[in-house]
Amino acid sequence: MKLSPADRITKARVRMLLKHGFFGQIATRLQLVEENSIPTAAVDGRRFYYNADFVQKLTDDELVFLVGHEVGHCVWQHFLRRGDRQRDVWNMAGDYVINQILVDERIGAQIKAVPILLDSKYRGMASEEVYDELMKNAVKIQATLDIHMDGDGKSSDEDGEGKGGFKGQPLTEEEKKALSDELKEAVLQAAQSVGAGNVPKGFQRILNDISAPKMSWRDVLKIQLASMIKNDYSFMRPNRKMQHTRAILPGMLPGDEVNVAIAIDTSGSISTAMLQDFLGEIAGIMDQFDSYTVRIFQFDTGVYGEEVFTSEVGNDIRTYEIKGGGGTSFEVIFDHMKANDITPNQLVVFTDGEPFGSWGDADYCDTLWIIHSNRNKTAPFGVTAHYE
Repeated sequence: MKLSPADRITKARVRMLLKHGFFGQIATRLQLVEENSIPTAAVDGRRFYYNADFVQKLTDDELVFLVGHEVGHCVWQHFLRRGDRQRDVWNMAGDYVINQILVDERIGAQIKAVPILLDSKYRGMASEEVYDELMKNAVKIQATLDIHMDGDGKSSDEDGEGKGGFKGQPLTEEEKKALSDELKEAVLQAAQSVGAGNVPKGFQRILNDISAPKMSWRDVLKIQLASMIKNDYSFMRPNRKMQHTRAILPGMLPGDEVNVAIAIDTSGSISTAMLQDFLGEIAGIMDQFDSYTVRIFQFDTGVYGEEVFTSEVGNDIRTYEIKGGGGTSFEVIFDHMKANDITPNQLVVFTDGEPFGSWGDADYCDTLWIIHSNRNKTAPFGVTAHYE
């Protein structure tokens, strides 16, 4: 039996939940609305509008790409962030960013039914940066994959009255803030569900921007370490939260193995009280797991004072002491781990965020930077939280 457009989108969202959890978690919260006055699709942060005929032209993989595209607009909140930028160019910038991430992360297959905006030179750039490049080069306006909504009640298909009479609802500033907060919470919940290390790299920057002001370093630390739990799926424990997707989905069975490396920057003013607070938080989290290995070392321009704490030995992480040091080199952390074949699931760096030289190897392992004494500092990779 041929599936309806709504059922096909539902199927695509279920596939995303199982294969691309971060996208799937956000996609399933969107209400599906058939809207045949638009040529392809649109999203306003709460509703996924789609043209039924267009959906039926797409393969299953292309439909996954389309769903991922609309999720991207929600994550980046393109419909709330245009400001006074030129509408058509801003819409193009958003599509360039999203489509590149989808291709890099292998989310579905590129849509062939209509042209899409894709250029690898924009890889890793934010929408604002792409917009500036397009404006500088006086780019020719091109159609985007979907209709772009706007918080002012207009959309990118409008020319005076708008085609087909399709318009979004104008939002007050208070309503825009409420929608923005709602989407930020959805992104954080999706990241927590899949583990921050499994969030697509293209979205790490915005995850940092969202998590820094909303979450304490303790919450970020818990999420990062919890994301390392080895999980498996079982239909013996169905996921009740996703029943509205019209599919029975497996729930996760938690495992209990964690492997952590902790690097403490001794060049900054880390007091004994700060160290005890930091290590006490880690010790409390480790107590939740049956099996763990935590490797702690200090660094300045070299690495020293390495100790290993395990669940088998039962030695107390809170007894670790620091001795103080000189300058700061983050590169020595990664050099030390590589030289000693240390490959943690999670590296946690407690630092003032003022290195001499680079921040190290972005691709070596998942890294959480807990920065004290400098709330304006954000690491160029990994996840950043600020100690208070």
